[in-house]
Amino acid sequence: MSGTSLDGIDAAVVRIEGQGIDSRVELLHFLSLPYTEELREKLKELCSEQHSSSPAISGMSFYLAQNWANAVKEAVRQAGLSMADIDLVSSHGQTIWHMPYADPQDSFRPKSTLQIGDLSVLAKATGVLTVGDFRPADMAVGGQGAPLTPYADYIMFRHKDKGRILQNIGGISNCASIPAGAGPERMIAFDTGPGNMIIDQAAYELSGGQLAYDQGGAWASEGRVDERLLAEMMEHPYLSKHPVKTTGREEFGKDYASGWILRALSDSLPAADIMATFTAFTARTIARSYRDFILPDTRIEEVLVSGGGAHNETLMNMLADELPELRVMTSDQAGISADGKEAVAFAIFADHYIQGVPNNLTSATGAQRPTVMGKLALPW
Repeated sequence: MSGTSLDGIDAAVVRIEGQGIDSRVELLHFLSLPYTEELREKLKELCSEQHSSSPAISGMSFYLAQNWANAVKEAVRQAGLSMADIDLVSSHGQTIWHMPYADPQDSFRPKSTLQIGDLSVLAKATGVLTVGDFRPADMAVGGQGAPLTPYADYIMFRHKDKGRILQNIGGISNCASIPAGAGPERMIAFDTGPGNMIIDQAAYELSGGQLAYDQGGAWASEGRVDERLLAEMMEHPYLSKHPVKTTGREEFGKDYASGWILRALSDSLPAADIMATFTAFTARTIARSYRDFILPDTRIEEVLVSGGGAHNETLMNMLADELPELRVMTSDQAGISADGKEAVAFAIFADHYIQGVPNNLTSATGAQRPTVMGKLALPW
């Protein structure tokens, strides 16, 4: 798994038994390898219409796959296994463009999505059947191709007595509500807005390139939230859209964050206050999404947070303050690593693909029907 945070590659070694929603999942080992600053900046360029190019995309797709193959081998080695023990490799790919709506001004730009990291390169380098590129299949049947992980969240976290919200805070934040004892058709899932994306960009710019992110939220904890600036940020039209909805770096990426950073600096806000305000923006967008679209109709007791944002203590405290009536904790407390959950989810998707079991959640993506997502690359 390599997500919109562009912070690195996560590799999970997973054992799966059973089929469909009755699958049983065991995480055997987890490995996270950070990207270099140079690679992160090159990936940001690929996510920009102004700075991307066909040669850069083509080269990066092969470069990433070759490096991901090394991550797979290292994770398997650390798990005490050999590649001969591995039945299947699953890759989400690196999203560089996600367009959940067609461009009304250009008939050559229907809704679409692009994940790079060539599957054939990954399959040949690991010597194992490889499944990936899941999102296009959901779009092909009318969906937005995201969020996908809520289906796996249902398998791993549903509870007969407790209503839960699974909140992943990666570059983009997405949530999935699972009512107590409910079937997957009653889930509500969508992208709440930016997660770590603008916080990370602010840390990078305000530190002069010395920091890739605000570790533990330490910098934000030193500042004060500027409520006036925060209120203006909360006026973004995406936040009031009703689900089904998805977003990405195209809308909340480097250019968006840099614009608000310049605005804050022009108002003479200290760097720590900017970090605190951006962190509060992520917390408030999440909480507002719950109050607008989930809590009016669903009884919820727990919020289980995963992704890099689960390590940001300031963000977690802000989220708990925004939602005092709910118990906010990490997914580790429910038995699945907050760091590894997304990678485990895509192992589930690949397992479903091989078994021919639909692996999208229509209530989350807006697809017209369940479908089997994924593409297969052979190692021989």
